[in-house]
Amino acid sequence: MAAAQRIVIENCAIATVDADDTEYASGHVVLAGNRIESLGAGRAPEGLDNVVRRIDASGHLVTPGLINTHHHFYQWITRGLATDHNLFDWLVALYPVWARIDEPMVRAAAQGSLAMMARGGVTTAMDHHYVFPHGSGDLSGAIIGAARDMGVRFTLARGSMDRSEKDGGLPPDFAVETLDGALAATEETVRQHHDSSFDAMTQVAVAPCSPFSVSTELLRDGAQLARRLGVRLHTHGSETVEEEKFCHELFGMGPTDYFESTGWLGEDVWMAHCVHMNDSDIAAFARTRTGVAHCPSSNARLAAGIARVPDMLAAGVPVGLGVDGTASNESGELHTELRNALLINRLGAHREAALNARQALRLGTYGGAQVLGRAAETGSLEPGKLADLVLWKLDTLAHASIADPVTALVFGAAAPVTASFVDGRQIVADGRLLTADEDAIARSTRDEAQRLARIAAQG
Repeated sequence: MAAAQRIVIENCAIATVDADDTEYASGHVVLAGNRIESLGAGRAPEGLDNVVRRIDASGHLVTPGLINTHHHFYQWITRGLATDHNLFDWLVALYPVWARIDEPMVRAAAQGSLAMMARGGVTTAMDHHYVFPHGSGDLSGAIIGAARDMGVRFTLARGSMDRSEKDGGLPPDFAVETLDGALAATEETVRQHHDSSFDAMTQVAVAPCSPFSVSTELLRDGAQLARRLGVRLHTHGSETVEEEKFCHELFGMGPTDYFESTGWLGEDVWMAHCVHMNDSDIAAFARTRTGVAHCPSSNARLAAGIARVPDMLAAGVPVGLGVDGTASNESGELHTELRNALLINRLGAHREAALNARQALRLGTYGGAQVLGRAAETGSLEPGKLADLVLWKLDTLAHASIADPVTALVFGAAAPVTASFVDGRQIVADGRLLTADEDAIARSTRDEAQRLARIAAQG
């Protein structure tokens, strides 16, 4: 690291989100190559070699980069549809449209989703992609390529579905894969793209979609595949009361017991939503260290309910935040989920004691790193960790009169991002992407959305 090029950031408030929640009212961060070399109160040490840039970050809060733990990028081109539906009705309305996606659509949608998150402070993203229509092209490659070009650290949760309408599931028959086909394609994606190194920019997880769209065999065999390959597992769980009823009727047990029976609880697993969890479910997640991706805006959009996040945290369940697909969270931003997680959870049983500002920030940073299995590398600002961090501008009209910077970030309006670094490389400056043309992405997503709408109307 002594020979690495250094970037020095000074005169900023810092929220490290380390184990002690260390904060500095005015401090510095030194980046060396793709790592955080040092940080602390006051100015950076004198005499540092090979300093290529100094940033005066007066009026800013520096935090770890935000980490998104659940998303469906392809939905960027079906935003604003089925706006008054619950989950099952929404899926029935949209599956026939989604089943017509192809590689150019998915590439454009991934670019749109990634761009919106990156310009809002996300440094690690994930995508749960589970719709693979026959003849649609290399969808996984398109998504991974978009993340690579954007410069965002990325996990692709390679999804799958094999329970269609004829089997009692929700997806159309032509929108699913076979059991063997899904497993083979998932394994190939892992072998081709997964990087297990400390500073990996691309990782892959095994991710059958949900209990109502995959067979028991796909869940069980998928878990075995993931553990044989040494990668993580992801799926949807306990999102709605309808899902719970579905599991009881089909399997004779609730979602958590069903998942446990198929090998789907463990420290290498995280599930999206987990809204309808009883005390026994939460205890099982805590005992097995199964993670949760909390998606407050999507849960509200689909009237799914309020997840028991304070109870999960108290029990020791790892919890991160998720945007979820933009067909159920049209804003597509994660930094607004900090505020929404705090506010929505205060509508639950714990009321004003549910979450505070620092707990919300932890959900969006270190909690997300835990859920993705990357807490040793990112999620907090500590020497030796990856240089993934964000400079939030808090001295404008929107925030200047709020004394505490973490409170300003979480409770206030969405804060402007002056700079975002991933792996030591700056990807955002003054709220604009440095790695992509936002206007060109806007045009391509509009064009692909219109093309998909035409094809779906003809189908």
